[in-house]
Amino acid sequence: MTVAFRIALRYFFSKSQQTVINRINAFALFMVVVATATLFIVLSAFDGLKDFGLSFSNRFDPDFEIQPAQGKFFTFSPEEQQSLLNFPGVVAISPVIEEKVFLSFKEKSQVAYLKGVSENYSSVIAVADLIMIGDWLDFQETNNVVAGFGIAAALSLGVYDYTSYLNIAVPKKQEAGVFSGAPFNQKAATVMGLYQISEDLDKKYVFSSADFAQQLLGLDSLKYSAVVVKTRPKIDRAALQKTIQQQFKSPVVLVSRAEQNAALYRMLNLENAAIYFIFTLVMIIALFNVIGALIMMVLDKKKQMKILLAMGVAPRDIHRIFLILGIMICFFGGVIGLILSSGVVLLQETAPFIYVPGTSLPYPVVFTFKNLFSVFFTLIFLGTLSALWATRGLHRKMRHQAIHS
Repeated sequence: MTVAFRIALRYFFSKSQQTVINRINAFALFMVVVATATLFIVLSAFDGLKDFGLSFSNRFDPDFEIQPAQGKFFTFSPEEQQSLLNFPGVVAISPVIEEKVFLSFKEKSQVAYLKGVSENYSSVIAVADLIMIGDWLDFQETNNVVAGFGIAAALSLGVYDYTSYLNIAVPKKQEAGVFSGAPFNQKAATVMGLYQISEDLDKKYVFSSADFAQQLLGLDSLKYSAVVVKTRPKIDRAALQKTIQQQFKSPVVLVSRAEQNAALYRMLNLENAAIYFIFTLVMIIALFNVIGALIMMVLDKKKQMKILLAMGVAPRDIHRIFLILGIMICFFGGVIGLILSSGVVLLQETAPFIYVPGTSLPYPVVFTFKNLFSVFFTLIFLGTLSALWATRGLHRKMRHQAIHS
């Protein structure tokens, strides 16, 4: 242990004869504790909100989705299906058909998306957890659908209503210049159940069997708009992509869940960076108290510094004393702040005591060591810069004083 460190440690734990100096030091330490705790709690709360927001897409979106490289649809043969299922790490797959449709029920109407799925879809997406009223699709009877709560509210839909059917229509594909019959393909369906995921998704999709969607759209039995894939964690994506390109006759692309929600992920990462930057500025403001405390301590310890010079302590070591002292204030303040804030976050995770106003939903927070270390090292880095700025010129003054002595 160096002389500078021992003296700095003694200065940190000792009290000055002037009460105002002690109060300034205590306030500087308190502000470091508050700034550190605030930054960690805010980052933990944002991570909780981020996970909460992504949980909706994680429940609805598959691990991977195979999409056509060009156009809306591609051919997916039984041989291609088997080769995909044989790939190590692939748990389940389901071809789907998605198209914008026009919904009408009695005198009400709405535009939505029809998502035709196979019976294996429930092996890829846990649809049972999404159904709030009624049941999932009955694949033995093709003319039944599952709608979202938003669509049901807009059209006043009920479940198992065999007296009034939901009418689903799409524009009919016709050759240029040739017009014959009705301009729409349409089919009537019974609503089997209502799902609830999020406000946006509840107003967007109506689920049906793939056969129902193919008949409505006039597609061949092997034509689909995508294939959703459930995989084991840490699957070799590059190898899966290569297998798909080799085995599939149609040009397709492999899209991960993050890529399916690229805009959402970009927005959340940008917001996270903005929050970190804003509260880092708050920490910088708090560190001005450390600068002020160090300057006051330098003035208070002038007599002791002269004694140290007379005892042969180098001017460089005297400068290091106050530099180390500033870092100590940040270190101990940061440790106390992180211990307190970690306790608050962990308590909220295990035994929630803060709830979203007007609901019984606990405010989401997530404890991560990434946030813990990022806050701590940010504090130490900024604290070191603050201490260097507060003690600038002290080495030169001590050396000048030593020469004149």
